[in-house]
Amino acid sequence: MPEHYTDLNVYGEKHPVQVEKDIKRQRDWRKVVGEESSRPRRQAIPGGVPVPDSVPYYSSEGEDSGSDSEEEVDDALGSPSGDEEVARLSQEGGVAFFDFLISKAIVTPKEKGPKEWTYRDVMGLPAGQLEEWRAACQCEIETLLKRNVFDIVECPSGCRVIKNRWVFDVKPNGRKRARLVAKGFSQVEGMDFDQIFSPVVRFETVHLILTLAALEGWYTSGLDVRNTYLYGELDEEIYMEQPEGFHTKGIEREKHVLQLRRALYGLKQAGLAWWQVLKKSMEELGFINLDSDAGLFMCLDEASQMFVIAVVYVDDAIFLRPKKPAVDTMKQRFMKRWESRDLGELTEFLHMRIGRAGQNIFLDQAQYLQTVLERCGMQNAKAVPTPLPAGYAPTKSLDKAANPELRSRYQTVIVSLLYLMLGTRPNISFVVTKMAQFTANPAEDHLKHALYICCYLVGTPNYRLTYNGAAGQGLNACTDSDWASDVNT
Repeated sequence: MPEHYTDLNVYGEKHPVQVEKDIKRQRDWRKVVGEESSRPRRQAIPGGVPVPDSVPYYSSEGEDSGSDSEEEVDDALGSPSGDEEVARLSQEGGVAFFDFLISKAIVTPKEKGPKEWTYRDVMGLPAGQLEEWRAACQCEIETLLKRNVFDIVECPSGCRVIKNRWVFDVKPNGRKRARLVAKGFSQVEGMDFDQIFSPVVRFETVHLILTLAALEGWYTSGLDVRNTYLYGELDEEIYMEQPEGFHTKGIEREKHVLQLRRALYGLKQAGLAWWQVLKKSMEELGFINLDSDAGLFMCLDEASQMFVIAVVYVDDAIFLRPKKPAVDTMKQRFMKRWESRDLGELTEFLHMRIGRAGQNIFLDQAQYLQTVLERCGMQNAKAVPTPLPAGYAPTKSLDKAANPELRSRYQTVIVSLLYLMLGTRPNISFVVTKMAQFTANPAEDHLKHALYICCYLVGTPNYRLTYNGAAGQGLNACTDSDWASDVNT
């Protein structure tokens, strides 16, 4: 991992020369008070002393924002009487002495994960790791060539050329994954794309189908389509620069670009392009999709007069039918058209863990919940018994202009909770949808109570949905609306 500096320093980002100067000052500190101080000393670590994650009473606006006490220490170290001054600070303690300790601290840089790396970061890795990541990049290039995703052409005069970047990740099995992604934000509507909406199956439909599977004892099986977006065909003429670290030998990189023939991850129309070829393929297999939910397909087997049902969400698919052989046959026909990974009997779908015992089907999102709590910084929060405090009624923010930082964090929390709500936690539906009404202009009070919902989830991490098919009670649903109690409308 290449070393880098972070913005964790309480005085703002420092130039490397300034950091080296701080390291040298460690010697002055050890010389003056290292052995003579009567205060207990913390064991030092290589590279310096760790700094607290946040010191709210220090400025972080620049290197010139140091406190008076820091200047006092600098003067003391640079004068003949510096030893005595520092010794006095160590004996008196207080804010001045704390300032001195912070000024001597060396920040240990945070390590970036592979998802945050750039290609230059990879090039700075040790030789062994570099070769592994280069091999992952080469595998991605070969996949693109195999799918005829692009042609290398001379850049036409006056054409727009979009950029790209490498995205790196390590899969749960340890496999290194590199993906070439187009920077779709640079596309211009009307020139590089037109329609972009791509339908996906609704969570309600997934729950309905799994409920029927429990009631009727259907066999369920899943599969995963590899590199789905690369199958989409483009109608627009799109040119993209050659990927960093890879270019065709014998031609000038500056004068040649990639003309995209098929969709690439990152393009705004990539999802729609995949959906169009998927729908056409399913129709050729004998499936029709429902008007009410485009992600649900049905195929009638004329011999047995029984339906095979397919639920598709981008690259994840479920096939269901009372008899296992018919499901396996249809899956094999599907996999001949698309390179897919057979997942066998269904155990996971859309971050929902799916278990089965007889005619009972169980759904939970325990693992995803832990990810949400860590993302919100609430994994160690104290549990509470209810999703919101009794009697709490959120009201609109009095601020006309939204705080961008607050709004971004609030939306992150609410979106994560919405995914849990739709998946397996209907018990938080009311509170999450209520708090979601304030995502445009949230106040601190809204964020506080959104995180309160996380505290409730901390105490209920193993809650799950159970579809008891053996009960034979069929489908029951209810709803209740109370518009009169909404003080905001």
